[in-house]
Amino acid sequence: MKRSHRLRVPAIAAVAAAALAVAACSSGSGSSSSSSAAPGASSSSSAALTASAPGITPTTITIGSHQPLTGPAAPGYSEIAPASAAYFDYVNAHGGVYGRKIVYKYLDDAYNPTQTSSVVRQLVLQDNVYAIFNGLGTPTHLAVESFLNAQKVPDVFVASGCDCWNQPTTDPMTFGWQLDYIREGKILGQYVAKHFAGKKIGYFYQDDEFGMDGVKGLDYEIPKSMVVSRQTYVPTNVNIAPQVAALRASGAQVIVSFSIPAFTALLKLNSLRLGYSPTLVVSNVGSDPITLSGLLEAFAKQGGATVNGNQLTAGIVTDGYLPTLGDTTNSWIALFKKVHDQYDAKAPFDGNVLYGEAAAYTFVQAMLKAGKNPTRADLVAAINAGLPQGPAVAPFAYSSTDHNGITGAYVGTINNGVLVEQTPVYITDTSATGPVTTETATQQQAPASGIPAP
Repeated sequence: MKRSHRLRVPAIAAVAAAALAVAACSSGSGSSSSSSAAPGASSSSSAALTASAPGITPTTITIGSHQPLTGPAAPGYSEIAPASAAYFDYVNAHGGVYGRKIVYKYLDDAYNPTQTSSVVRQLVLQDNVYAIFNGLGTPTHLAVESFLNAQKVPDVFVASGCDCWNQPTTDPMTFGWQLDYIREGKILGQYVAKHFAGKKIGYFYQDDEFGMDGVKGLDYEIPKSMVVSRQTYVPTNVNIAPQVAALRASGAQVIVSFSIPAFTALLKLNSLRLGYSPTLVVSNVGSDPITLSGLLEAFAKQGGATVNGNQLTAGIVTDGYLPTLGDTTNSWIALFKKVHDQYDAKAPFDGNVLYGEAAAYTFVQAMLKAGKNPTRADLVAAINAGLPQGPAVAPFAYSSTDHNGITGAYVGTINNGVLVEQTPVYITDTSATGPVTTETATQQQAPASGIPAP
């Protein structure tokens, strides 16, 4: 293990430039991919399978996605789609969904909404995908939500916790998946109010629905008298030195951050440059320990410094809505590690890979429930009827009147590069008055086959 040295960054501009350089050179820089249709035994009813909807043939289910394979959100996030493809490959190798192989086409949008619109239109109008699965990013997916609903294309399990996906009346095809940011803000906010009572709190958040939803939840739980500074950033401007200086000047002892990983790393490095060491409480979105550690080391190196990323992440408070990777006895971790090792071994087994596999598992659950010859409406109806929580630590909210996803999380701290649970699982709603309570149900176990039951 490398020894830690005091960070010496001669100019934050060098670190900021490095953020974009590392993003542009991300290992997931390919423009598109599809899961291989690995041979597997067909179901006994394969002869009865029909081309029941766009993207559905007797032998395949073709779905698509937009993903930040390059750009400011690429570090870490470029691993998600390949991990989903790995789980689909696993399912394909074990007979597919009622005998059909899942073909997954994901295109690079560089976390740029204009590019998102272009690639999603290609997937829908040219590639005729059955559904858009796990499109990543709040500002990016907002650019295509209305289009997908107008085209009546299932828009399932968006890779963003924006409460804006929960509009079943106006956008009935769209469903969230991960813990929404309002609930997450409430859970983190309750923790902050209890464990940092009397401290001065600062907010640092992305200036869009991602950050604003998170802050809404925080404000439901943290007394406004505790909050001394609110600073925003935009992902196209990596110079956040003014915001960090303002947080320091306010005397904030705790910073709650709703940020993507690159900006969590920049927040930490800018703080260290100023000799400022607040406690960081970070949304799950920007706190994967392995991703964050690597970014800290890479950015610091570009600025002329050598750091130990695990040491710099130690003590960060965050939340988790999937099992922690450190729990090697968990049946879901064992399953997804097995799939990773067989189909995605070049990627680190980190929170992004876990996320991608877990979301893919939920999609397979939904497709099995949708029936052997599903229309697009059948998939929507299946999710509206509710889904088992699978690998999530709390139930889904899914119903015909609620399209949010996972409803709870635990709070933990990062130690030696691993998230360690500090609390039970808490569940809540998105209202200002709904309580944050302890989830009492036992988490489900992974099926022995690794495939959901129909």
